[in-house]
Amino acid sequence: MQDNDMRAEYNFTGGVRGKRYRAMQAGYTITIHEADGTTVVKEVLPKKGAVIPETDVQAYFSDSESVNRALRCLIPLLPKKYKIKHKKA
Repeated sequence: MQDNDMRAEYNFTGGVRGKRYRAMQAGYTITIHEADGTTVVKEVLPKKGAVIPETDVQAYFSDSESVNRALRCLIPLLPKKYKIKHKKA
């Protein structure tokens, strides 16, 4: 099976791409029901400072490096009042 092939038992007829996209950006909860009857609840939150581009933007910028490269080209165009000083780690 190739990576782009879908298994026959999967049926996404009537599915809506990105239906829960906005909600997932805010974080979500996973509930795991273990075989022994216990339940584990995990909160999944985006990392601090995470930026999640919209789907149409992701088509042009597939990774962090390409996004950063494009944004660095825009920085010189910003008025000085928008520029912030970096804190050294």
